[in-house]
Amino acid sequence: MSKKLAVIAVGGNALIPDDQHCSYQDQYNAILKNAESVADMIEAGWRVVLTHGNGPQVGFILRRSELASLEVPTEPLDCAVADTQGSIGYHFQNALNNVLKRRNIHKPIASIVTQTIVSKNDPAFSKPTKPIGAFMDEKTAKERQNTLGWNIMEDSGRGWRRTVASPQPIAIQELSTIRSLLDQDILVIACGGGGIPVAFDDQEELIGVEAVIDKDLASALLAKELKADLLLIPTGVEQVAINFGTPEQQWLDTLTVQDARHFSEKGEFGEGSMGPKINAVIDFVSEVPDAQGLITSPDVIKEALERKTGTWIVNN
Repeated sequence: MSKKLAVIAVGGNALIPDDQHCSYQDQYNAILKNAESVADMIEAGWRVVLTHGNGPQVGFILRRSELASLEVPTEPLDCAVADTQGSIGYHFQNALNNVLKRRNIHKPIASIVTQTIVSKNDPAFSKPTKPIGAFMDEKTAKERQNTLGWNIMEDSGRGWRRTVASPQPIAIQELSTIRSLLDQDILVIACGGGGIPVAFDDQEELIGVEAVIDKDLASALLAKELKADLLLIPTGVEQVAINFGTPEQQWLDTLTVQDARHFSEKGEFGEGSMGPKINAVIDFVSEVPDAQGLITSPDVIKEALERKTGTWIVNN
């Protein structure tokens, strides 16, 4: 098809701006804002695959599971990711349908329960460092370590949390289905939360694993496999900066892959914030000819696509 293809990776935290706005209605309201930007792109002639994070939402599910553990079976992590793909996908479908209808655009939308394949031998499984779920005091955390076999860690002075592995994504199990839907000009929602983590067992059968997959890395993998024209990562700022928060702070309009990699290796981008986004875009742009990456805030995506703001990452 002649229309350009964009993979848009919306963060889970973007749907829950703060502790006072975390209800399902609050999340839907946040999704509506993102839906307007997606509708702008549809209106401009783009095909779109939408991916999303789920960190806070999975935390809520796991906490509910813990509280109800005396009444019902606890929920494994892979199933919690699947649950969020359904609920967040539903909200996006609803919001996008309503926004597009108001613009007199009639486009089918489909959410795909997406599995992301990882290696069962990934080194991350021997060193689970990704914190998930609710904060606990040290006594509670160690009790759960002993009774449930959890790995735990103290998280930045805020309390103790369960930790799980965050392995590298290898393949998207539903890739051919996603391609088929795009060929029919359907707006696809996929790879929610980085995808449900699965691996092949000794019999070469897929099994769910206790892990979380970085949403931006999974989105970059999907964008590479689809040979997308653009990987767009909405975030909390209009542009990426170097020397962030210092008198020498400099906002960046365009970065080559080489410059982006150089700044990343220098530690210019925070490991828990901008770093994973930059590295995901580098991974995508460096492997797909003529592809580009864009990092900007959700409310200025239309202007960023017109090169009026945002940070673009290009091959040269």
